[in-house]
Amino acid sequence: MADTSLITESLSLMAIGMGIVFSFLVLLVVLLRVMSWFSAKLAPGQSEAVPSFVATPAAADAATEELIAVIGVAINRYRSGMR
Repeated sequence: MADTSLITESLSLMAIGMGIVFSFLVLLVVLLRVMSWFSAKLAPGQSEAVPSFVATPAAADAATEELIAVIGVAINRYRSGMR
């Protein structure tokens, strides 16, 4: 009989703990959404800004080639033991 009572009590404590954590997380999500809404009301133009830079294919290819070269140098330097 004592084992059943202990299991029931432990399940009860587990449910209370999980309920508290779930409630806190829901409260956190609600507060973050309210803060987001409030900040959008304070500065409406800044949240919907579109980047003005549009990469051309030639610029993208040059950037990709440079990135590949930098990564290759970093790999070679790491493998040679010179950090």
